[in-house]
Amino acid sequence: MKSVFITGTDTEVGKTIVTGLLAGWLVNKGYKVTTQKWVETGCLGRSRDVSRHCKLIGLDYNSLKYSDKVSPYRFKLAASPHLAAETEGADLCESKIVSSFNFLKKKFDTVLVEGAGGALVPFTRHLLGLDLAASLDLPVLVVVANKLGAINHALLTVEAVRARKMPLLGLVFNNICPETAPIILKDNPKIISCFQPVDVLGSLPYCRFKKTLIKEFDKIAGNILKKIA
Repeated sequence: MKSVFITGTDTEVGKTIVTGLLAGWLVNKGYKVTTQKWVETGCLGRSRDVSRHCKLIGLDYNSLKYSDKVSPYRFKLAASPHLAAETEGADLCESKIVSSFNFLKKKFDTVLVEGAGGALVPFTRHLLGLDLAASLDLPVLVVVANKLGAINHALLTVEAVRARKMPLLGLVFNNICPETAPIILKDNPKIISCFQPVDVLGSLPYCRFKKTLIKEFDKIAGNILKKIA
């Protein structure tokens, strides 16, 4: 099974939720799966995003194996990874991330990597997150914040992925703004597909209840599995 790089059209668009839901769904299907967060900022102590993955999978974070590989870099400042690392005088090394990913890849059927921020967030002054994923030949799943402004952000993200000749699994739309007009939510996936031939794998409603999200994600996960099996 292929590993996957899960990126978004911006920060706070639902990458963590989609990563955790997909991991939990695959685990329930009998696959040996782990998530990974290469760089997390705004983080005190253990990874908050990986903790949320664990909750959605049904794991206790304290029982997580290889936590140092799952979350190789964590920084306090809530900023772009390059800046957060620089404020702590830390060297964010590409080789450390690659070795952590390759270690997990040998231990699991698939590694679901949650990106930091949007697709083109800089990890260093010379390295973008998407370029690192490209170097590892990872197919890309894009989480789109389904709201006003989604069209531009989604099209730019798709263009960035395809410019690097990376396999694009498709788009998952996530309604993060309950006040967004239904006509916008419905039209966004359609108009984006008019300009970029891309698979829309499904949409998540605005919801804060875990059981409801898991139920809504079932069809989306099935569509993703067809692409990575």
